[in-house]
Amino acid sequence: MKLPLENLTLPAFPRHLLSAAALALCSGHALAIEPFTVKEIRVEGLQRTEAGTVFSYLPVRVGEVFNDAKSTAAIKALFATGFFKDVQIEVEDGVLVVLLDERPTISTVDFTGTKEFEKDQLVKALKDIGVGETRIFDKATVERAEQELKKQYLSRGLYGAQITTTITPIERNRVNVTFAVDEGDVAKIAQINIIGNKAFSDSELKEMLALSTPTWFSWYSKADQYSKQKLSGDVETIRSFYQNRGYLEMQVTSTQISITPDKKQVYITINIDEGDKYKISDIRIEGETFGREAELASLMLLKNSDTYNAALLTASTKRISDRMGNFGYAFANVVANPLIDKEKKEVAFTIFVDPGKRVYVRRINLAGNTRTRDEVIRREFRQFEGSWYDGEKIKISRDRVEYLGFFKEVTVDTPEVPTSIDQVDVNLTVTEKPTGNIMIGAGYSSAEKVTITGSIQQVNAFGSGDTIGLDINTSKYNRTVAVTHVDPYVTDDGISRSIDAYVRTSLPPIGSYGYYRIQSSGGNLRYGIPFSELDTVFFGIGLERSKIDTYVDSPYRYKKYVADYGGSGIVKDTANAAWGIGTATNDSIPLSVAWQRDSRDNIMTPSIGRYQRINLELSAYGEFKYYRAIYKHEYFKPIYRSVILAMNGELNYGHGLGGKPYPLFKNFYAGGIGSVRGYEPGSLGTKDPNNDTLGGSTRVVGNVELQIPFPGADKSLRWFTFFDVGNVFDEGQKVRAQDLRTSIGMGISWISPMGPLKLSFGKALNAKPEDRRQGFQFTMGTGF
Repeated sequence: MKLPLENLTLPAFPRHLLSAAALALCSGHALAIEPFTVKEIRVEGLQRTEAGTVFSYLPVRVGEVFNDAKSTAAIKALFATGFFKDVQIEVEDGVLVVLLDERPTISTVDFTGTKEFEKDQLVKALKDIGVGETRIFDKATVERAEQELKKQYLSRGLYGAQITTTITPIERNRVNVTFAVDEGDVAKIAQINIIGNKAFSDSELKEMLALSTPTWFSWYSKADQYSKQKLSGDVETIRSFYQNRGYLEMQVTSTQISITPDKKQVYITINIDEGDKYKISDIRIEGETFGREAELASLMLLKNSDTYNAALLTASTKRISDRMGNFGYAFANVVANPLIDKEKKEVAFTIFVDPGKRVYVRRINLAGNTRTRDEVIRREFRQFEGSWYDGEKIKISRDRVEYLGFFKEVTVDTPEVPTSIDQVDVNLTVTEKPTGNIMIGAGYSSAEKVTITGSIQQVNAFGSGDTIGLDINTSKYNRTVAVTHVDPYVTDDGISRSIDAYVRTSLPPIGSYGYYRIQSSGGNLRYGIPFSELDTVFFGIGLERSKIDTYVDSPYRYKKYVADYGGSGIVKDTANAAWGIGTATNDSIPLSVAWQRDSRDNIMTPSIGRYQRINLELSAYGEFKYYRAIYKHEYFKPIYRSVILAMNGELNYGHGLGGKPYPLFKNFYAGGIGSVRGYEPGSLGTKDPNNDTLGGSTRVVGNVELQIPFPGADKSLRWFTFFDVGNVFDEGQKVRAQDLRTSIGMGISWISPMGPLKLSFGKALNAKPEDRRQGFQFTMGTGF
């Protein structure tokens, strides 16, 4: 620091020692300054920083007295900004001169040699810790960034990664920062040792770990690359495995990681102390239970004499806490206190229930619904404002909002009201997603060949929750034009109404030897009445005209049908070549009633729950009177880790009324994806003299799948193995087990941007000579 001689009690310092003097002031060493009144403040050396910024940090203004304490405070404050690498203060005839040397700014941050990480990811990550474009350059921060980069490479198993940082000064007091990376080779896990296990074998324990030695699938899963986070997770997995099997005092005493000198192999050792296996000797419920002790005790998943299981104990206390929450005790605290008897190897638990204060919901707040109207969300709520807090109703409310399909994400939190001890708010936050769809495209399927599709559909139209759609589909064998409107809340009680009108044309399925055409046009009106959160009953009425056109080469069964029930002018003499050529038309008013129960956790990618639907349809008006019943039952359950058991069963039955047969245009078909894979679509069932399959009035189908999600991929991407069984039967034909066709195979399913996609390769197990087999099949838009 340099001050005029007359203002110092010590001799004036040389100019190059001013910074040292400043540091001395910062560290508390006194340089006595004769106080003086500041006439002017001048700042020199600035290139980017505004002078006003400097003035804001100075503890003195023009006209005020400047002294030793204010000099120290000024230098400390300016250094603390991080903008300057040197600060000097001079005094010239009452003028306070602040001399500053600015730190350079970072112009660019670049990386070379990076393959494991995307450059954009690294640039963003370093900017978050202070190294980025336009940031002030600080050597210590750059060194810290370099160490953080090394940690990231270590977490990916790249222990040999070398990082060299280059700082290149450029014009206008700026620098370029370049990180040159030599990633080296990934270190693989050569061996995993578990020491101290007696009750369970090494292989049994290692099978549960996320880390493993190299396998044929390691190129994708990267399980053979050491990660500290994965090891921590594996340690918890082993501990949970033991504690869920009675080993209450089991501990992981230590873990050791060693790396070979060439940094290419990693050895992991996990030391454990199993302890003893314990049984439950007694479980008691204590605390404030409001006379519901027996009810709460029934929620316990562990009983006396059971082997101790930590997971079941945790689940039990949560069930009790949740049940208390259903009575308004949102913050109930349930604690399991153990009493261990080491000699008998038994443990008794006292479940202490502290309900806390009973609370009620003050307000339900919605956020994020920029398009969807509040009422569309609020009508799904089962928890009401002003009512006692009910945890189950809040969960159901959240699930129902998510089930709408209008939002990417739905979250709920219940903060306490700051000014009250017995109130909470329910805050539901949603993230909107596009619900409109305009599509014109083409596709290909193994059954339909080339298809051209177009659709305009608006789910949640104008934020009302209604669905409006126009679908156009044309392919080699099927053409459809349909208009749909669905109002899920035509009444405040949740009664839904759907209206649709359609025109459908069907031609012979692939592999048929004769030509015919079936055209159906009409419309339907349906109402759905919810009877519970899971159950809905539907009532419907429709108006339909069906027309069958037959030609010279049409299948025998269709020609006979038209000859028997067609219009005037149809020749019925078999000796005449024109026999059965013509059109049969039927007008009908089908009535329908259906019951549906859906407890699946997700409509598109279920992993647990059931779906059941029974539909009855009756047409007592028109030339062809009939009834038919359709029953469908789906079941999903996780059976091991992420492996899901999925089962589907269908039973369809139709019968003609008034002494007439069941209409051909209402027949059921089997074969292909959606029924029995490994056989051509729609090819199963009785054949006519031309070997054409024309479906049947009864269909039986069963499917069993083991579904396994791909690790780290979209959760809807799954591969599966399957076993299928089924067939169709003519009216009056007996359903016999020996007539059912079976197949096995494997495939892949995915909810793609274009819709549900399913590919399978099946092998027919008991095909008859007349059956048409097909190994590879795929389709878009089908369910099971």
